[in-house]
Amino acid sequence: MPSFKKISTSLHLSNFNRKSVIRLFKRLGVALLGLIFLFFLLNFIFPLPDKVEYSTIITDNKGEVVNAFLTKDQQWRMKTELDEISPLLQKTIIAKEDKHFYSHPGVNPFAVARAFFNNIFKMRRTSGASTITMQVAKALEPGRRNIWSKIRETFRAFQLELKYSKKEILQLYLNLVPYGGNIEGVKAASLLYFKKNPDHLSLAEITALSIIPNRPSQLVIGKNNDLIIKERNRWLQWFADKKVFSQKEIEDAIAEPLNASRGSVPHYIPHLSFKLKNQSNVVVKTNIDLNTQLKTEKLVEDYIRIQKLKNIKNAAVIIIDNKTHKVITYLGSANFYDTSDGGQVNGAKAVRQPGSTLKPLLYAMCFDEGLLTPKTVVTDVMVNYSGYAPENYNKKFNGYVTVEYALEHSLNIPAVKGLKTLGHEQMIQKLSTINFKQIQKDRRKLGLSLILGGCGTTLEELTGLFSSFANDGIYYPPSFKQSDSSFNRTKVISPASNYMVNEILSKINRPDFPLNWTATERMPKIAWKTGTSYGRKDAWSIGYNKNYTVGVWTGNFSGVGAADLSGANIATPLLFKIFNTIDYDSDEAWFKQPNDCDIRKVCSETGLIPSEYCTNLTTDYFIPLISSTKVCNNWQEIMISPDEKISYCKSCAPISGYKKKLYKIVEPDIQAWYEENQIAYQKIPAHNSACELIFKGAAPIISFPMNGTEYIINKKEPEPLQLIAKTANDVTKVYWYINNKYYKSSNAGETQFFIPPEGIVKISCTDDKGRNRDIKITVKYVLL
Repeated sequence: MPSFKKISTSLHLSNFNRKSVIRLFKRLGVALLGLIFLFFLLNFIFPLPDKVEYSTIITDNKGEVVNAFLTKDQQWRMKTELDEISPLLQKTIIAKEDKHFYSHPGVNPFAVARAFFNNIFKMRRTSGASTITMQVAKALEPGRRNIWSKIRETFRAFQLELKYSKKEILQLYLNLVPYGGNIEGVKAASLLYFKKNPDHLSLAEITALSIIPNRPSQLVIGKNNDLIIKERNRWLQWFADKKVFSQKEIEDAIAEPLNASRGSVPHYIPHLSFKLKNQSNVVVKTNIDLNTQLKTEKLVEDYIRIQKLKNIKNAAVIIIDNKTHKVITYLGSANFYDTSDGGQVNGAKAVRQPGSTLKPLLYAMCFDEGLLTPKTVVTDVMVNYSGYAPENYNKKFNGYVTVEYALEHSLNIPAVKGLKTLGHEQMIQKLSTINFKQIQKDRRKLGLSLILGGCGTTLEELTGLFSSFANDGIYYPPSFKQSDSSFNRTKVISPASNYMVNEILSKINRPDFPLNWTATERMPKIAWKTGTSYGRKDAWSIGYNKNYTVGVWTGNFSGVGAADLSGANIATPLLFKIFNTIDYDSDEAWFKQPNDCDIRKVCSETGLIPSEYCTNLTTDYFIPLISSTKVCNNWQEIMISPDEKISYCKSCAPISGYKKKLYKIVEPDIQAWYEENQIAYQKIPAHNSACELIFKGAAPIISFPMNGTEYIINKKEPEPLQLIAKTANDVTKVYWYINNKYYKSSNAGETQFFIPPEGIVKISCTDDKGRNRDIKITVKYVLL
C-alpha cells in the first residue's frame, strides 16, 4: 500500500512538471510571438532610414572615374558596386571587423555577452560587440553613444537583416565607413588616397584603410604614414596568426611601402558630366574614350589660343563612333576654366543658328521625292517669295548650276528654291522626328529661311544628323551612356539619296576647302559640310566617314561676330586636325553604291532625259521608279521668217516662205540675269504681229514692287518705287498700267520708276503678246 502511494505521488508530480514545462513553453512562445509582433509593429512605425545620398560618379568607357560631385552635405560618399567588392577586400574586412558576419542575424549574442562580462566585471571595455550590420545601423542613424543608442542599433540591425542580403549589408558598410575629413566609403578613399578603384586595392592598402575609421583624427594618410604602417603591420601579423592569409601574402603586404596622400577627384569631361549628373543613377557610365577626349581637348585649346587673335574665343566638339553610335568625345568649350568667354557654357547643347548645315538633308529629301538628281540644272538668280529675297554668301548669282554644284558651293538661292518645291513643313517634320527640339518648338514660326540657318539647332543634334549619313540614312540617337542599350532607328533618307550626298560632300575641289591647308596627304577620306550663321556669329564644320562623325562649332559665347569667322576657314581646319589625330592614315573603305541607286545618261544642260536635240550628255545618279523621267525640252524648233526677224506659231505660220531653227529656251529670270550681266544669248525673234491668237501662258512676273506689301513713303521727300518684270523669251516690249490707267512702256528687262498714290494701288504689266499680270500694294505717306 505505501509503495502504491509513492508511485501515485510520483506520477502526479511527473504530470505536474510536464504541465509546467508546457505552460512555460507556451508562455515563451507567446512572448516570442509578442516580440515578433512588436518588432514588425515598430518596423512599420519606425522604418529603416536607409536612403543614402551618394556622390554622382562619372566614368569613361573603361569604367575609370573621370569626374564626381560632392553630396548635398559636402561629403565624398561614392557608391561601391557589388562587382567592385573583390574577394580580397571582402575577406580582409570580415576577418578584421566581424568574422561571424555570415552566421549571425545582425547581432552576435556571444559577442554581446562577452562585452557585457568584460565591461561589468573587469570595469573596462576590452572588446566591442558591434557587428558589421550594427555599424551600418550606426552610420545610417548617428547619435550619442549610450545604452539607448545601442538598443536602437540592435533594432536597426534586425531591420537591415530583414530587408537586405549579407552582400548588400557589406556593400552598405563599405559605402558608409568614415575615412577622415569628408571622405566616406571605401571607393572614395581608394580613389582619393590611392587613385584606383577598390577592386584594385592590394592587401596592404585594404588593411591600411581598414584601421583609419577607428582613429580618423590620428591616422591621416599623407600625414601619419609611419604610424599607419605600424598599425597596418600589427593587423597583418594578426591575420598571419589567425591563418587568414598565407605567410607569403603577409610578408609581401608588410614589405609594401605606403607613399599615399590625399589627392583630388578627377574633373574630366566637365560639360558632359554636368549634363548627366542630375540623372537618377549615382554612377553614370559614359561612352567617353578618355584618350581621344584628352587629345581633342589639347587640339582645341591650342587652336583657339591662336584664333583669339581674330577675336574668335571658343569652340565645341562632339565625336561619334559611327559603328556603335556612341559619343566618345564631348567638348562644350575650348577651356572649361577660361572665364574670358564663358568657358563653363556648354556650347555642344547651346541652341545656335546652323547656317548652311541642313542643305545636305534638303537635297537628299528632294532626291527621294523624285524632284531632283545631282545633275539636275537649276537657276541661281534673284528670287522673291512674298518679300523674302535670299542672297548667296558672296552676294553674286551664277545663272544655271547643277544641284551638285549648288551643294558643293553651298549656294543659297537653289537651296531656298528646293525647299519651296519640297515644302518647308515636310523638312520641319523630318527634323522633328529625329529630335531637333527647338525646330519642333518653333515649327509654326519657321519658313523658307530655315534652310539658310533661320532656325535653332545644337551641335548635339547636327552631329547626330550627320552620323545618319554614315549609316545609310538611318538615324540612331547619339549614345552618351552605356545604359543606352536600345536604339530607336529612324529612317531619314534612302540609301540611294544618302550615297549621292556622300559623293558630293566628299569632293575636295570645293570653295569651302580651307585656304593654305596642305596636310591632306595621309588624311582619311571624309565628307563634310560647313555653315556660317548670319552676322558671322557661328561657324560650323561637320564631317564623317565610315568610322567617325565629328561636329565642330566655333564662335563666341558672348554672341559677338567676328570678321574672319567662317565654317570654311575657321571650323574646317580644326575638323581636319581632329580627323588627322583620331583616324590618321585610315585605309577604311569608302561607302559603296547601294542597289537602289543607278546611273543614267542625261542632258548636261538640264539634267533631264536627253531628247533628239541634246548633244551634250553626261552621267548622273538616279533612283529607279522615283527620279523624274521627264524628257529634256531645252531646245525647241521654232518657225521663223527667212531673214530670222519674225517667229511664227502653228496658227499664224504661212503656208510657205518660212524655215525652222532650233532655239534654246531661256527662262525669264535667266534672261533678266543675262541682260543685267551683259551676257549674250540667242533670242527668239519677235512673234508675228499679225497673229490673232491670245497667249494664255508665260505672263510677265512682277518682281518689284512685291504683291501684298505695304510701302511707307516720306511725305516731304517721296522716293519713287521701281517697276521690274521678268518676261518670256519671245517678249521685246512691256506696258505698265497704274490703277488701270496706262503709265509707260519699256523694253523687256528694263527697270522703270514711278511715285505711287496713297492707298491701295493696282499695278499691271502686259507684254507685247497680250499676256498680263496684276498685283496690288498699299502705300502710306507719313512725315519722317
